[in-house]
Amino acid sequence: MRRLRRILNVPVVAVAIYLAVMAGIVWASYTGARGMGYNWQWYRVPKYIYTLTDNGFEPGVILIGLWASVRLSAAAFVLATLLGGLVAALRLSGLVVGRGVSVIYLELIRNIPLLVLLYLFYYVLGPIFGLTRWSAAILTLAVFHSALISEIFRAGVNSVAQGQWEAAAAIGMSRAQAFAFIIIPQSVRFMLPPLTGEAVHLIKSSAIVSVIAVAELTTVGRNIISDTYMSFEIWFTIAAVYLALTLILSFGVSLLERRLNPH
Repeated sequence: MRRLRRILNVPVVAVAIYLAVMAGIVWASYTGARGMGYNWQWYRVPKYIYTLTDNGFEPGVILIGLWASVRLSAAAFVLATLLGGLVAALRLSGLVVGRGVSVIYLELIRNIPLLVLLYLFYYVLGPIFGLTRWSAAILTLAVFHSALISEIFRAGVNSVAQGQWEAAAAIGMSRAQAFAFIIIPQSVRFMLPPLTGEAVHLIKSSAIVSVIAVAELTTVGRNIISDTYMSFEIWFTIAAVYLALTLILSFGVSLLERRLNPH
């Protein structure tokens, strides 16, 4: 079993397996579309990605939607990190009230589906607080992922040996000073890889905001399909764009894990 695991972890083998799975999906989709008598129109797709005019390169609606997805995900991730840090601090504070509030928050958010949370923010809280589609989408993603990020923070802090706290106390540091100057710098190497992985997860989760018509990549794809009826071509293209983005980030995560591997 260990030998098989080592083989599967080899980058070339992993890529080969991934390409084989993708080839199977493409073949199954092509066979199904041919059975339906579907008329492929790939030649129409490039104009939705980019156009070359007298003024030079101009991004198409798909690239514009991709940029919107990146901005949406980045804003949500920053807010999720702040919320997650606050929740983790409350849970690690040792205060009964703080720990109670953090546990209730975590259990509540982790047990609500992301789609239901999105509807709650947009249709229930939106009219009350005047939230736009964009702000409701950011808040939904931030709140949902903050629960996961808070656990990453908590695990990172707890991974630092207890002796570090004792050593800081022995040289006269307060708990706050020990946390800021001793614990946090050492726990960063444990936190960064899973945090980057959570950023990849958030980008994939951002597609769900298309149900409230936020103008991001998935919504752009749906709009193009409603105008052209090129369902297969557009969804394959949208999937490829998401795949390229997440693979780039995942590759960055792998490099980060190698550099910051605590072992």
